[in-house]
Amino acid sequence: MIHFVGAGPGAPDLITVRGQKFLEEADVIIYAGSLVNPELLQAAGEGCRIYNSAYMTLEEVLRVMENSEKEGLTTVRLHTGDPSIYGAVREQMEELEKRNIAYDVTPGVSSFCGAAAALGMEYTLPGISQSVILTRMEGRTKVPEKESIESFAAHQATMVLFLSSSMIGELAEKLVEGGYAPQTPAAIVYKATWPEEKAFICTIDTLEKTAADNGIDRTALIIVGEAVRYNGAQPTAESGDGRSPQSRVMRSCLYDADFETGYRSAKSKE
Repeated sequence: MIHFVGAGPGAPDLITVRGQKFLEEADVIIYAGSLVNPELLQAAGEGCRIYNSAYMTLEEVLRVMENSEKEGLTTVRLHTGDPSIYGAVREQMEELEKRNIAYDVTPGVSSFCGAAAALGMEYTLPGISQSVILTRMEGRTKVPEKESIESFAAHQATMVLFLSSSMIGELAEKLVEGGYAPQTPAAIVYKATWPEEKAFICTIDTLEKTAADNGIDRTALIIVGEAVRYNGAQPTAESGDGRSPQSRVMRSCLYDADFETGYRSAKSKE
């Protein structure tokens, strides 16, 4: 059996209980060494074979899986965050299916969840934003034309951008070109949940300066939209603050005293 496991965003105690159990039981672990916290490997049992896929091709990864299966061993394929988001897992699954090798998937905490935690923010605020777009800038991996940054920016929803911190100047231009105002609140979260985590609040027009001033050009998420204004992070004065001290969110209906649910009556009826 091959277990695809989400390692979580970085902190070793943010892996799921199930994922931790699979690591402890694994005979073979293939981990994404460029992003997975190596501390997670301490859960491996004695004699476990460990491979760093950062140095491997897809064919080499599959060869290890296939050989392990022939030996009757249990393999964990450890991916950063949640495997379903930029995890390149489907191509592995298709090859395993061709070889009649069984697999399952254990979800993980994505870095976009870790980034929200770092900022003390909620992506989906009543009256502000009820949609979250997870996307990336086009680099060596192409993005479908219909999913351009400009087309998504037109929606004015909360946008979380992966794998784009090395192109942050171009990103800011595309966001404004698509419809966001230059002063739209934005945030950069570097290595969410890791010990070296850093979070910066700014605006779209100060994104590039904020990244440059703090030496950030990789391993960071960029978050854009009005929802960023309502956060618990410390303002970044030198780069322009996307947060207003007077900002207050609209209360949700769910916990309003006059909102009736299947679990409680409205207080006004009482």
